[in-house]
Amino acid sequence: MPEGDTVWQAARRLHEALAGKVLTRSDFRVPKYATIDLTGRTVLGTTPRGKHLLTRFEGGLTLHTHLRMEGAWKVYGTDERWRGGPAHQIRAILGTTDRTAVGYRLQVLEFLRTGEEERVVGHLGPDLLGPDWDPERALANLLSDPARPLGEALLDQRNLAGIGNVYKSELCFLLGVTPWLPVGALPADRAAQLPVLAKKLLEANRDRPVRQTTGVHRQDLFVYGRAPRPCLRCRTSVRVADQGDGSRERPTYWCPACQTGPAPAPGAAQRWRNHSPRPTN
Repeated sequence: MPEGDTVWQAARRLHEALAGKVLTRSDFRVPKYATIDLTGRTVLGTTPRGKHLLTRFEGGLTLHTHLRMEGAWKVYGTDERWRGGPAHQIRAILGTTDRTAVGYRLQVLEFLRTGEEERVVGHLGPDLLGPDWDPERALANLLSDPARPLGEALLDQRNLAGIGNVYKSELCFLLGVTPWLPVGALPADRAAQLPVLAKKLLEANRDRPVRQTTGVHRQDLFVYGRAPRPCLRCRTSVRVADQGDGSRERPTYWCPACQTGPAPAPGAAQRWRNHSPRPTN
């Protein structure tokens, strides 16, 4: 699933390409919406909300999309070849006189009235890259279930919106605790740092083509995707194991020397020999 900065970048691309322009082409390759034609309508803009994308059109209509693991919005010029994947993976096409936005592998695509957007995003916690960001509320949400492992709590978009598997692993490393530490056991000083640090990381990366958390050239991430290579700080082998988020197991990276707290239960899959992380951009 994409990180909040990736979705923010996708929203910006769509907004810059389409906002204020009249559609000359619309094509929705989802059975429920195959007959909808927005040709002639003006695109008001696209805004991100956590990991959700809301594209608004005149007449009070919103297209809600979510990239999930494999989805992408690509923008092309008039004569540019589309390169986002085979044609059968296209789910949406929004075209103007000079730009065409193509949605590939969109697992969530639905229309709703603009005034009803809360129906699909109202459950989200404060958005790390949004105008509703509230660090105190985000921390209170995280601490509301003190027994829950920190990694799981960070991925729960109801607590705070925008953190994915990469930032989960990187945040836990920077805080010096394992993702299996119960949220309530997080020292108070580090708990206070968490929302500020999370926002700092996403804001620093929302304009970058390659995500970086280390500040070191050619060493982009501290632990994510690095097992079994040495930790950048202590040279201990970085480890990886699965951790649930309430919906599925996700590969989780940590340094057993730099991060204190519980480790996975004995027998948990240490999958680094066969695992390569999914693309996140």
